[in-house]
Amino acid sequence: MNTPCDLSADAISIAQAIRTRKHSAREVMQATLESIQEHDGQLNCFTKVLEANALAQADATDRRIAAGEDPGLFAGVPFAVKNLFDIAGTTTIAGSKIHASNLPAERDAAVVERLKAAGANLVGALNMDEYAYGFTTENTHYGPTRNPYDTERVAGGSSGGSAAAVASGMLPLTIGSDTNGSIRVPAAFCGIYGLKPTYGRISRAGAVLFAESFDHVGPFARSVRDVALAFDVLHGPDPRDPVASSCLPEAVSPQLELGSKELRIAVADGYFSHGGVPGAFEAVRKVAKALDVRETITIPNVEKARAAAYIITACEGGNLHLPDLRTRPGDFDPMVIERFLAGALLPASWYSHAQRFRRVFRDQLREIFSKVDVILAPTTPCPAIRIGQSTIVIDGKEVPSRPNLGLFTQPLSFIGLPVLSVPVFLPGSLPLGVQIIGAPYREASILRVARQLEQMGVVSAPIQAAVPTTVRA
Repeated sequence: MNTPCDLSADAISIAQAIRTRKHSAREVMQATLESIQEHDGQLNCFTKVLEANALAQADATDRRIAAGEDPGLFAGVPFAVKNLFDIAGTTTIAGSKIHASNLPAERDAAVVERLKAAGANLVGALNMDEYAYGFTTENTHYGPTRNPYDTERVAGGSSGGSAAAVASGMLPLTIGSDTNGSIRVPAAFCGIYGLKPTYGRISRAGAVLFAESFDHVGPFARSVRDVALAFDVLHGPDPRDPVASSCLPEAVSPQLELGSKELRIAVADGYFSHGGVPGAFEAVRKVAKALDVRETITIPNVEKARAAAYIITACEGGNLHLPDLRTRPGDFDPMVIERFLAGALLPASWYSHAQRFRRVFRDQLREIFSKVDVILAPTTPCPAIRIGQSTIVIDGKEVPSRPNLGLFTQPLSFIGLPVLSVPVFLPGSLPLGVQIIGAPYREASILRVARQLEQMGVVSAPIQAAVPTTVRA
C-alpha cells in the first residue's frame, strides 16, 4: 500500500482498489480530506466536512474487508451531498440562515442511507443556492461556489457545490437536486455528468423540498458508468416519500455496452435551436454528428411549458416558505426572497391553469416519444457566467442572467422527463453541456447513448484544478 491513492479514478475503480486491498479505505479517505483542505478554500464547495465520521466509516469498511465480508458496490468511495439532504447528527441548512438554528437531523436522508448501504463513505455537505432557488450558487450567507475552470465564474446551481467538488477532483461522486435544472446547469458549467432521473424515481425522503411537484434527486460523476451504478443503487420505491415511484428497481448499468444503433435519436429544433451562444448549438451538432443523427423534431408549446413551470414552482416554493416570509423576511437571501414573495402572491387560478396545461404538454411529449427514443438539446444558453454578472444576451436582447440560465432545462422538468447532461469541450471555450432526453423511465436509453459518446471520446469529464483567473471566454 505504498503507492499514492489515485483520486482521479472514477468511483467504481476506487472501490475496486479498496476491495482488492491495493489501498485501504482509510488511505483513500485521508487523501480525500487532504484534497478538500487543499482546494476547497478556493472553490467553497463544502459547508461542512465531517472528518471524524468519514474516517470512522472508512475504518469500518476496512474491518468488513478484513473479515471477508462484502463491503458493497461502492466500497470506501467518498461522497458528499447537497446541504438540503439530512445527515444524522447534523443540521440541514438548505443553504439558508433560517434553517441554521434547527436541531440536527435524527436520520439520514434516503439517498444517504442507500449509498452508505452500498459501501460509500459520507464526507460532508455541499453548498447551494438558498432553498435551491437559483442557477448560480451565489449564496449570500455561505459565499459563492466557484467554477474550477475559472474561479471568477459561477459553478452553476442550485447544486453548484456538488458539481464543482466532482469537477475539481475532490470527490468522485456527489448528490444534488433538480427542480428546473439545478443538476444539469452546474454539470454543464463544470464539465461533468449530471443525471435528473424520471420524477419520483429516486426518493426525496429526508430532503428539504423547493417545489414538491418538480423536485428530483440525482447524481454527479466523472464517468457514465459511475452515474449508472449510482442510479442503480439510489432508485426504487420508498414509503418515506409519497411520490416515490412504486415501480421495481431496474439495473441500467449492464445495458451500457449495448450501444445506441437501435435507438431512434433526434435533435430538438425550434425553441432549442436559438437563444444561446453559437457554441451551445455547436456542442449539440458535435454530439449528433458522432451519433450520425440526421433527424430533427419540433417539441410544441415549449415557451408555454417554461412559463407554466415558472408559475408552478414559484407558487409551490412561495407558499411552502410563507410562515418564514411573514415572520423572518430579513433572514432570507436577498436574491431569493423577492421571487418567493411573488410566488406566494400569484392568483390560484394561474396555478390551476398551469397544471392543466401540464397534462396537455405531457400528452404531446408522449406522442413525440412514440416516434423517437432519445432527443438531443443544449443544456444552457452559454458557458458559466461571471460571479455577480446580472445579465446575458439572448436573441440580441439583454435579459436577467440567473433565471435565463434555465432556458433549455425548465421545459423538460415540467413533465419530469429523465435527462442526462453530458460535458462537451469545444476549442477555446469553457465547458458546455448537451442534454440527452428520454421518455419517462427510460434512463437506460439515455445512459447508453452517453456511454457510446464517452467511448468515442466525444464527451468526457477530466479533472480540472482550480484556475484563479479568467483564462477563457
